[in-house]
Amino acid sequence: MSNPLLTSWDTPHGVPPFDRISDEDFAPAFEIALAEHLKEIGHIAENPEPASFANTIEAMEGAGESLDRVLSVFFSVAGADSNEARQALQRDFSPKLAAHSSKIYANERLFARISDLWERRDTLGLSDEEMRVLYLTHRGFVRAGAALEGEQAERMKAIKSRLAVLGTQFTQNLLKDEAEWVMPLEEADLEGLPAFVVDGARSAGDALGKDGPVVTLSRSLIVPFLQFSPRRDLREKAFRAWAARGANGGETDNRDIAAEVLALREERAGLLGYEDFAHFKLEPEMAGEPDRVRELLTQVWTPARAAAMADAAEMEEMMRADGVNGPLQAWDWRYYAEKRRKKLHDLDEAELKPYLQLERMIEAAFACAKRLFGLEFAPLDVPLYHPDCRAWEVTRDGRHLAVLVADYFARSSKRSGAWCSAMRMQAKRPVEKTPIVVNVCNFAKPPEGQPALLSYDDARTLFHEFGHALHQMLSDVEFGSVAGTSVARDFVELPSQLYEHWLEVPEVLAEFATHAETGEPMPKDLLDKVLAAANFDMGFQTVEYVASALVDLELHSGAAPADPMAKQAEVLAGIGMPEAIVMRHATPHFAHVFAGDGYSSGYYSYMWSEVMDADAFEAFEEAGDAFDPATAKRLEAFILSRGGSDEAQALYEGFRGRMPGVEALLKGRGLAA
Repeated sequence: MSNPLLTSWDTPHGVPPFDRISDEDFAPAFEIALAEHLKEIGHIAENPEPASFANTIEAMEGAGESLDRVLSVFFSVAGADSNEARQALQRDFSPKLAAHSSKIYANERLFARISDLWERRDTLGLSDEEMRVLYLTHRGFVRAGAALEGEQAERMKAIKSRLAVLGTQFTQNLLKDEAEWVMPLEEADLEGLPAFVVDGARSAGDALGKDGPVVTLSRSLIVPFLQFSPRRDLREKAFRAWAARGANGGETDNRDIAAEVLALREERAGLLGYEDFAHFKLEPEMAGEPDRVRELLTQVWTPARAAAMADAAEMEEMMRADGVNGPLQAWDWRYYAEKRRKKLHDLDEAELKPYLQLERMIEAAFACAKRLFGLEFAPLDVPLYHPDCRAWEVTRDGRHLAVLVADYFARSSKRSGAWCSAMRMQAKRPVEKTPIVVNVCNFAKPPEGQPALLSYDDARTLFHEFGHALHQMLSDVEFGSVAGTSVARDFVELPSQLYEHWLEVPEVLAEFATHAETGEPMPKDLLDKVLAAANFDMGFQTVEYVASALVDLELHSGAAPADPMAKQAEVLAGIGMPEAIVMRHATPHFAHVFAGDGYSSGYYSYMWSEVMDADAFEAFEEAGDAFDPATAKRLEAFILSRGGSDEAQALYEGFRGRMPGVEALLKGRGLAA
């Protein structure tokens, strides 16, 4: 019991005692917690009393407390601060967790109790949320294969175990590719780069122990390099390395893993009686089935492609003026788009960036949350898993609501991208718990003593992940299984994408976009340029996203392709993918889809949610105030506080009175006819 992961935590608000936890603690704590959870499940299944909601469903909600604590701590550090020991533990834990889950879903007595309650549901006097939790529990068991028997049941266990191993391997291969590629820069190679890019390259070199500046595959460094470097040869070298992640041959190549994952998913869906994995995966989502997803993506693809092709023609003319012959290439797009933005909007990222200080953007996100929902954020001095992390206590009217942990800077031990997770979900039953929420980003870390400066895309990412955090922090439900972001995959991005809109509210930028050196607010003419250019290059952004979403959908529709790369090429050719644009996430580094089941057949979710977020922000615009109290109150009451306690469509209609069409999205992206 000396293992800190298994003892009670006397820390402020139950934040894990990271200063007392070592990598050696995880494996023994994991094994003990696994056994404890199975024992708890066994007691529920073998209970001689007739099944009731309290002794079965609510009891299951309370089971596995130790396992949740161990895993929440472990996966927080494994994703954001990996090392060889943690990677080895991930490889060990993944199949064991899959087997553990299979044991629970294969427990015939437990499933019989759940099925009995489901059959008698209308006689149990359940509240709406209790009925919802019973429904989701029963559906989850059925979709996990609880009704399968004999060889089919055993095969389902084997598939899940193998998929868990492959997902971990895919993630670790990608992390290794990203961590190992470095492009050293000579002083002459820095010519033409803004100071913030040079500083980022020097800081990255220092962090890696290199003698001089470097470009890495961190998005916060490679994207501005591609935007500003006049060296076409270096842009090509960097871009090709970025695009080739997971497809470099050797031990870290993910192409065979993707093929096996797709085949196993198809088999899994077949065992459950579905025609393909896309139909299986989309059944519980708002979209419901693949054709509705195709319809949405096609509606957006056509105007987006037209806009991108028109932009490409203009940029090719700019290339020719620079004496560059041949077609526009993928490593040219960002460079000439930046030049074009400066030409059209007189807006220069290098001029803009000093006004987007990380600290001020954090303040802006907090201030908007205070005006909208009355939240207060106070720094919290607690040990965390990395020196770059920081924490705040979140309160309202003096009452503790949550803890927010943030980890903003890129490092080689952190997987790419940005995400929000929870070390603890909100719940009232069977034990009351307040959430501990984590926001992780990959912003370029500045040299010692200098402020961290963000690109506009970085600032939007900060607001996006904070929107997810609000969904967790404002959760107010009875049961943890439906708390916070535990919603349909194509609904989960609504709060995050909606919150991005507040970054573009003029009064927010006017107050918080202050110059890093002078402290002066962003000049009105620059502010006007920023807002006028909000939809600049939207054809490119939409095309790279929609192409990825369509490829994801088609990889999981019909028979699994033996060669996913050939299928990817076929889909892109079929939709007329512009030659100078690549998918945002090509198959070998499409972690959303292949690192786990999360966004498989579901990458479209960002756009499905955007249809709603564009319409939802219009509710504030219609009220005449981006901070309208009545609209904010409805948003919290029907969406942010409710988690998955009702169907997503019912929640949205409760807030807005109706479901939106695609028009608001096209208008918001500047793609409307």
